Amino acid sequence: MLRLRPRRAAVVAVLALVTAGCSTSGSDPAASGEGAPGTAPSGTATSSAAPGVTVPPGAAATTSATSPVPAARAGIGARPSAGAGPCPVFPADNVWHADVSRLPVHARSAAMVGAIGAGATVHADFGSGTWEGAPIGIPVTVVPAGQRRVPVTFGYADESDPGPYPIPPDAKVEGGPSGTGDRHVIVWDRSACRAYELFDAHRSGAGWRAGSGAVFDLRSNRMRRAGWTSADAAGLSVLAGLVRYDEVSAGRIDHAIRVTVPRTRTGWTWPASHSASSATDPSLPQLGQRLRLKRSVDLSGLPRQARIVAEAMRRHGLIVADHGSAWFISGAPDPRWDNDALHALDRLRGSDFEVVDAAGLMADPASAATR
Repeated sequence: MLRLRPRRAAVVAVLALVTAGCSTSGSDPAASGEGAPGTAPSGTATSSAAPGVTVPPGAAATTSATSPVPAARAGIGARPSAGAGPCPVFPADNVWHADVSRLPVHARSAAMVGAIGAGATVHADFGSGTWEGAPIGIPVTVVPAGQRRVPVTFGYADESDPGPYPIPPDAKVEGGPSGTGDRHVIVWDRSACRAYELFDAHRSGAGWRAGSGAVFDLRSNRMRRAGWTSADAAGLSVLAGLVRYDEVSAGRIDHAIRVTVPRTRTGWTWPASHSASSATDPSLPQLGQRLRLKRSVDLSGLPRQARIVAEAMRRHGLIVADHGSAWFISGAPDPRWDNDALHALDRLRGSDFEVVDAAGLMADPASAATR
């Protein structure tokens, strides 16, 4: 059976750090568990100490050539693609879909990989069946057009998109109804092409209560406000980074994969928008950091399901999205997963990866679109 990512400890303490505006005071939330979720970067500043686009907590959301991003409603895109058509998980030119196989290696790649765990193995934190009575992974609830909207209250409403949300009473919760971990609820409204994502979600009367929540227009590259969380510590969409069985069944994953690491450095790297750490050690990665599987790694011996996931990690890479166990990649549970095949990913170690400098992909710090 697949092992689960360690549960968030001291959630209240971590979220309190977020509420404080992710200031540099206090201890690193990774010491007690995963960082609380935040919003997406609307602007970023280039750090002279580290290649890549970053923003320290509390800094202005600007670049050397870009003025601060106007205060638009977070999470709701202003540039939907023309026509109805199928619902993508973000446009084709979105950074989640970028090919990073030829990007330059980050100047501090070796140090960051070492800080994450060069000897630690990759683990698919998803699969088939159950663990301790709950599906393995982060479930996605697909709702029909016209799903009734219900009220949602947030512990950190100032960084959450307001409700109501179209979340049914039987929406799937990460860890199951009695789960004590992150308790993500991910609702995908394909008719409206929106994702509604909650962290620490619980039923409450006719609706729900959560630590934080975000709404993503999946036809838009609009980013969340700098400094905000989402349902993920990096302020990114959880849905966008999940490995889903339908993708693997089709033979190709066309996006980067969500990954957790034990600790991060203060600030964030585009396309993230939120920091959940006060640590300043330059060897630590930031939320939003992009990694990729090295071209030299032989994938021929991996079973099909594992190989397709590994190929995506080579082409589209991993995005550091939250604190947790080293090299735990996220996916949605499905009874068709072959757990033995997914376990084959354990053959890959941290030393098989490198951090890439993705700054050259950015066309506009206020947008997740790539050049």
